[in-house]
Amino acid sequence: MRTYIQDAFKKEGKIEINGWVHDSRDLGKIRFLVLRDITGRIQVTAVKDEIDKGLFNKIDSIPRESVIKVMGKIKKSKQAPGGKEIIPEKIEIIASAEKNLPIDVSDHSKTELPKRLDYRFLDLHREKIQAIFKIQSTIAQSFREHFLKKGFIEFQPPSIIASASEGGTELFPAQYFEKKAFLAQSPQLYKQMAACALEKVFTITPVWRAEKHNTTRHLNECRQMDIEIAFVNQIDVMKEVEEVVKFIVEQVIKKNKKELEILKVKLKIPKAKYLSYEETIKLLNVEHGEDLSPENERELDKKFPDTIVFVHSWPCSIKPFYIMPKDCKENAELSEGFDAIYKGLEITSGGQRIHIPELLEKRLNAKGLAPENFKYYIDSFRYGAPPHGGWSIGLERFTHALLGLDNVREACMFPRDRDRLTP
Repeated sequence: MRTYIQDAFKKEGKIEINGWVHDSRDLGKIRFLVLRDITGRIQVTAVKDEIDKGLFNKIDSIPRESVIKVMGKIKKSKQAPGGKEIIPEKIEIIASAEKNLPIDVSDHSKTELPKRLDYRFLDLHREKIQAIFKIQSTIAQSFREHFLKKGFIEFQPPSIIASASEGGTELFPAQYFEKKAFLAQSPQLYKQMAACALEKVFTITPVWRAEKHNTTRHLNECRQMDIEIAFVNQIDVMKEVEEVVKFIVEQVIKKNKKELEILKVKLKIPKAKYLSYEETIKLLNVEHGEDLSPENERELDKKFPDTIVFVHSWPCSIKPFYIMPKDCKENAELSEGFDAIYKGLEITSGGQRIHIPELLEKRLNAKGLAPENFKYYIDSFRYGAPPHGGWSIGLERFTHALLGLDNVREACMFPRDRDRLTP
């Protein structure tokens, strides 16, 4: 059974540890090597006259980021970080790294993000980057745990679709045998059909959007955390957002104290503020019928810090075709749709869906979309479909917002954007 570094601090006597060479120092008669694994770091200390000469010389020649096995004795040391160090008896080089690393992998890397992403496999060696993805793992795990406890059923939607899920043309085409297909831009239509039978469903799934943007807030491939519920309106599903975000933040605070310290992030469990669209545009001096800009979202965060701000009852003209008009009326100006803004970013949008086939056809026509392209979707509501609603939170965007990262690409292990397809 392998011994991890965090466990090594609890041991005495002989020990064997695998890891990466994080750093080394030569002070003449004493040479230090810092060994790192996913759980932490430990100092390896070699005194010239107390160990084998060949081993002493070897320590200074091992390139940084090489993978090694250290066998020796662990002992207490007031000077060593963590209060213990390893006195080596044997060091085995498992995989030697090239001496000239292409990027700076130190704790205070000065390498620019684009080049770091070119060598992401090496950038992942950095403690800060590992901290981001440990927290992201907690986010996804907490999302799943929260809804499983509430009796939701996890389902897996298709990633290859026949037509747009949300309208528009921002899809990546794919050749599917003799047919034209697309990479899914959303699980939207499928989770609605699932909820109309299974009542409470959720998924964490990849999606692709072919929009030609190049901002710090957008990716062309991302992971979405989606839910859909039967017999609800927009108020009900907003409450679901509030509950799960509070739970996720609570779990990150509880499980990722070390990572939050590394990233210098202080979190509070957020409050919630509910504003209608009309109230919001008056507050921000936005023209009626306009969407909220990134600047508007940041302004809401300044007015309501550490708060999930729900902007609800948007105009139908701004929302997708499947969002229900108020009171199920065809000519209603306002919808049962909402956005949620947290830490200056829109983290989700959603609302009550249209479950009435005739109304859905009219809304598609109003949006300039052909109902015949959505026949299978519309037909799914002809055989006993209840009112239902839901939303979607982008995993990378939520991580971006929660940790105050400069760029959403920092929150994606191997990002895909307009210019990047590798690694």
